[in-house]
Amino acid sequence: MSYQYILYEEQDEIGILTLNRPDKRNALGIAAEQEMIDCLNDAARRHAVKVIILKANGPVFCAGHDRAEILNRPLSEIRRLFQTSFTLMTTLRSIPQCVIAEVHGIAMAGGCHLAAGCDLIAAGRDKAQFGMTGLIYSYNCTTPTVAVSRCVGSKKCMEMLMTAKLYSAEEAREMGLVNWVFPDAELHERTLEVARDIAKSSKYAIYMAKQNFYAQWEMTEWQAYMFAKEMMAQQGVSVNATEGFTAFIEKRPPVWNDDTF
Repeated sequence: MSYQYILYEEQDEIGILTLNRPDKRNALGIAAEQEMIDCLNDAARRHAVKVIILKANGPVFCAGHDRAEILNRPLSEIRRLFQTSFTLMTTLRSIPQCVIAEVHGIAMAGGCHLAAGCDLIAAGRDKAQFGMTGLIYSYNCTTPTVAVSRCVGSKKCMEMLMTAKLYSAEEAREMGLVNWVFPDAELHERTLEVARDIAKSSKYAIYMAKQNFYAQWEMTEWQAYMFAKEMMAQQGVSVNATEGFTAFIEKRPPVWNDDTF
């Protein structure tokens, strides 16, 4: 598939989705977000890759939503823009691949939301920055609050909203938003190493780990345990778990059946 605002390629078991509007600081709009949704859904349907890296061209990872699609637009159009954003975020959560945001520069407002909505985040030590900057424009980052608050907690998220400041990669890691901080020059290769390490497992295991995590996330503790024990039982009789345990006991590399889920 060809796209106007993004690039996509697959290398072995890793997909690489690249935001490609550097002249607009990779601003998000309906067309750009719809291309991402289509790309992710296509990758999910084919399931040729186990991990997808989401990165960007140009000096900025993503400056948030395109102000031209908000300023002086009717309510119905702005609502449509954020409905598309909602669909993108739920798509990131629901596809079977693990999605890693590779953040090399500023990720602000909707860009911070996009990174936080991915399953994992790798960031460049010197140039990556994260922030919910909406109050600068008297425009609260309500949608980014959803994903970011679930990463950093209520008080830190409120701080980010009220100060509208940018946080370094190390600060973002300390608050729980970022998983890994790598030297800028090594960011892509180190992120690929993480992706390859994850891809050593079966498609089934990656899918179940991701879906089960999000399913239990907002349950009560009792509900989560009730759900988890049933998932453990079902996965225990799966083809790939059987192969994984058998290979461990026999001290040999496992051979996954990636046609089975």
